[in-house]
Amino acid sequence: MVGSIDTLHRSLNSNGSFYNCNGLEEKLDELRHLLCKSDGDPLRIVSVGAGAWGSVFAALLQDSYGQFRDKVQIRIWRRPGRAVDRATAEHLFEVINSREDVLRRLIRRCAYLKYVEARLGDRTLFADEILKDGFCLNMIDTPLCPLKVVTNLQEAVWDADIVVNGLPSTETRDVFQEISNYWKERITVPIIISLSKGIEAALQPLPHIITPTQMINRATGVPIENILYLGGPNIASEIYNKEYANARICGAEQWRKPLAKFLRQPHFIVWDNSDLVTHEVMGGLKNVYAIGAGMVAALTKESATSKSVYFAHCTSEMIFITHLLAEEPEKLAGPLLADTYVTLLKGRNAWYGQMLAKGELSRDMGDSISGKGMIQGVSAVGAFYELLSQSSLSVLHPDGNKPVAPVELCPLLKTLYKILITRRRLKRFCRH
Repeated sequence: MVGSIDTLHRSLNSNGSFYNCNGLEEKLDELRHLLCKSDGDPLRIVSVGAGAWGSVFAALLQDSYGQFRDKVQIRIWRRPGRAVDRATAEHLFEVINSREDVLRRLIRRCAYLKYVEARLGDRTLFADEILKDGFCLNMIDTPLCPLKVVTNLQEAVWDADIVVNGLPSTETRDVFQEISNYWKERITVPIIISLSKGIEAALQPLPHIITPTQMINRATGVPIENILYLGGPNIASEIYNKEYANARICGAEQWRKPLAKFLRQPHFIVWDNSDLVTHEVMGGLKNVYAIGAGMVAALTKESATSKSVYFAHCTSEMIFITHLLAEEPEKLAGPLLADTYVTLLKGRNAWYGQMLAKGELSRDMGDSISGKGMIQGVSAVGAFYELLSQSSLSVLHPDGNKPVAPVELCPLLKTLYKILITRRRLKRFCRH
């Protein structure tokens, strides 16, 4: 019995996971076959962007498939030069020393000394440097597995078979326009999996939304059939710590079904769905209303009644908006609303709303917050408000039976716009 336990422990990977290696290799071989990969030519997967979810997604793939080095290459790109401030370096040192497995790993890699020096102020750490050791700047408390980090975008993507978009929606277009310059002479078309949540509003020729997958399509010319969206009710750090979660990968059937199988793990169940637009719209909306949820929680001292009333009103607005913007939206229940629920409970946008309401953050600090990354709900508030203010989208008001701009039927969105964009005061938020 003792021998069996020892064998089990030797099979555990760096963060305590146990995998059926044979089943993983079979899934990898199936995807390689679909992509016509020959022996000796590894499947090249690169995650573009190193926020919390992008880093965790790359780390999950590395934990699962990194052992098959001759068959797959997994890398992550992030911009170079971002310095880690002294306070973060000190906290990172505490995290390292609280985890024996992480401490031993860094000592074996001869990487521990630089964290000691950074804590003492004798050297500066950089975000791409610590990512190689498994530390995401936006998620310091959750050590990941070591990752292969590339800071040159052309090197990262030029021959990639699968590109994961882990960028904020506000950066997606610009980065993929640059990427398109490196793909001009490609023979094969890559697959792109977008994790980004957010939208842009376009008013010409008719008011419409532009989602991250559409931004990528327009920037690169990659067919929309090869661009998918993955999202679900999850928190990145909890997923990496093996808490049970699920997600949906949405897009064309040709790729969504094999990718769902490839990404699925015992603790991370991935389903597939054809309704790309609805899921992306809801992914953007949940961040909008999560900011309001954080404000309500802070202003009412975590009143369960107030939070439940807010949830009822915000989901009603989300359903109204999604049915207005998506031609044939899926029924908004189950995983779609669960994604909203978990983001309202513990997402960075909800945290941002709380900090604003408590006065611990100022709107003048911008949308990118140290230790959290981009607060995507702020730009999404502006985009949805601008789009829904257009008279050409008018709907009948249920009381006066007269046409009004859709935003007039979205009091929470209007209030969030006043607070976040036109900078009105917070104290009356809970009355709206």
